[in-house]
Amino acid sequence: MNVNERYIRQTTLSGFGERGQLKLKNAKVLVVGTGGLGCSALQYLVAAGIGSISIVDFDKIEISNLQRQVLFNTLELGLPKAEVAARKLRLLNPEIEIKEYIARVSNHNVVNLISNHDVVVDCSDNFETRFLLCDACKILDKPLVFGAIYRYEGQVAVFNVSDKNEVKTTYRHLFSSPPGPEEAPDCNTAGVLGVLPGIIGTMQATETIKLLSGVGEVLSNKLLVLSILSHQSFTMDIPPVISQTATYPDSIQALENFDYASHCKRNKSSDRGISPAELLHIIDNDDLLLIDVRNKHETPDMPFRHVRIPLHLLSDHIAIIDKKNVVVVCQSGQRSHTALLLLREKIGLSHTINHLEGGIIALNQYIDEN
Repeated sequence: MNVNERYIRQTTLSGFGERGQLKLKNAKVLVVGTGGLGCSALQYLVAAGIGSISIVDFDKIEISNLQRQVLFNTLELGLPKAEVAARKLRLLNPEIEIKEYIARVSNHNVVNLISNHDVVVDCSDNFETRFLLCDACKILDKPLVFGAIYRYEGQVAVFNVSDKNEVKTTYRHLFSSPPGPEEAPDCNTAGVLGVLPGIIGTMQATETIKLLSGVGEVLSNKLLVLSILSHQSFTMDIPPVISQTATYPDSIQALENFDYASHCKRNKSSDRGISPAELLHIIDNDDLLLIDVRNKHETPDMPFRHVRIPLHLLSDHIAIIDKKNVVVVCQSGQRSHTALLLLREKIGLSHTINHLEGGIIALNQYIDEN
C-alpha cells in the first residue's frame, strides 16, 4: 500500500509499519454502545484507520450523558447516539466505512450483527447485553474486547482469544452468572467520574488495535483492573473454569431462545454480599476471616483485623483459609465479588463465604454516618 499521510505516525512506528496499517485497513470491527466507553473507543479506532466500523446503539442523547460521552454536545439532546456518532466520525476519517444501527442488541439480531466482523468491542452498560455478547461471540468464535466501569475502578479484558497454552476464557469465566444489583449497580446508581470511561474506552481501542495488527501482547485470559483514585492497576488471570451451576446457551438455536432478561434479573441469593452493617455485626466473631483483596499499597487501610491477599494471588493462598466464615473486601465491591466466585470454586460449600457490598468506600461511609 502507499504510505498515507494520515497514518504516517503509525506506519513509521517500529514493529507496526505499513504491514500493521494494512491489517487495520482490512479489518471489520463492531462496537456495541456509544456511551462513555464507546465514545472514547470509537474515536481512536476511527482515527487509527480500521477499515470498516459498525456502531450499534438504540439510545438517545441526554443531558446527563455529556459529562462523559464526549462525542456529543448540548445542541444534540434527543438525537440518536449512533446516528450522531457516525456522522461525526465520518468527518474525523472519511477514508473508512462507518455503518450505524439504531437498534437494541438482542438474541434475535446478535448473530447477524456479529457474523461479518473480525472483532466485537463491548462498550455496553448492562449485564443483559454483556452476557448476550459473551455467549454469541463464544458460539461464533469471535474475539470480544470487554470494558466496564464501577465507581472509581475500570476493567479491561480480551475474551475468546487463545493464549500461548491454547486456552480461551469468556465473560462467564469471570461472572458465571449475573451478579445482583447490590454487587454491581450501574453508573446511574453508583455514579462515575467522566474521565474513567474515557480511559477504559481508550484501553479497549488499544487492545483491539493490538489484536488486529499483531503488535504486543493482548489481555487474553486476563483482567486488568485500574483505580483512578490511586493510579494503581493490576492484572489477574481469569480462571478457565465456569461454575457447574451456570446456565447459558451453547448453540445459535439455544441462543435465539434464551431469555436474557429473566436470566439477568434473577436474584441469586448465594451470590449476594453482606452490607457494612452486617459486617460490623459479625466482626468480632472468632471464626471470621476477613480477606482484603486489594493490592498491598491501596488505601485506606481496613480498620479491623484482616489479612491482605491481592486478588491475582488469591488462588495461590487458599491454604491460609482456616476459618469457616470468610468475608472478602476490596475498594468498591467489584473485585471482592470476583474473589467470592473464585473461592467458591476452590473450596466449595464447606465454608460460608461472603463479600462486602460497596467495599471499603461503603464501609467507611457507613461508619462516618453512624
